[in-house]
Amino acid sequence: MIYAVLLACAGLASQALAACTREQLQEATAAYVKAQAAGDLQISALASNVSYMENDSPMDISKGVLSQAITIDLNRSLHDTTECATFTEISAATNKEPYVIHTRMLFTDGKITTIQSVVANDGDWAFNATGQLYWSQQEKWDPIPEDKRDTREVIKAAGDAYLDSWGDGKVTAPYGTPCARLEGGMYTGSGRPDANTCFMPEFPQPFKVTNRRYVIDEEVGGVDIFNDFPFIDADKPNGTSSTNLIRVEGGKIRYIHEVTICSRPNCGR
Repeated sequence: MIYAVLLACAGLASQALAACTREQLQEATAAYVKAQAAGDLQISALASNVSYMENDSPMDISKGVLSQAITIDLNRSLHDTTECATFTEISAATNKEPYVIHTRMLFTDGKITTIQSVVANDGDWAFNATGQLYWSQQEKWDPIPEDKRDTREVIKAAGDAYLDSWGDGKVTAPYGTPCARLEGGMYTGSGRPDANTCFMPEFPQPFKVTNRRYVIDEEVGGVDIFNDFPFIDADKPNGTSSTNLIRVEGGKIRYIHEVTICSRPNCGR
């Protein structure tokens, strides 16, 4: 009897571990990108009761940017099998209305139950889709050899230290050399590609980055952190929709992509 129970428990554990494979997540991000390019919401893994948000505002998915056909120039994704979540960055510089879109998808029982997108366009912080595309294309986000991969804890800690350092100058973010930050369309590594140009000074106090939501992919050393960025938007001092996509190599930050939404042109600054 006990043996039968143990076998049943082992079977359930095996099913739980297999409930979210990398291949399934990759198929879902490929389907998402295809749907966005076509403006077609027919994604097989989409749950009928999916929760959909753009820039932290709930909305009808049929009225969102996903229902628009968009020319996609570049995309890259993270696949988090631990949390059954994905992240996708879309660069649409040659679209009639240029966009940079960061999307986080959450899965339950193989279905996409949550889609959260930060949708940046003209007027958002430092927005320049052409620049964003150009510099993003210069970067290498290849899979990291298995014996050189950081743990998800190390990757997450690097991302948190970066955001924490904005509010506390005593926090040391693990910047690598080189390190480059793509902020909107501005690239800090343009003049000194072999240097650490990622450093961010402490912001005026009080300052705390809240509402952090993570997607972590050890295979590419990537973490994306959806967050509420305080201070930057004059109309939303407590925080505006923002994401930071970070590549970590050997425990050190190599690349940072920031996308931040503004309630008025360039956040009123």
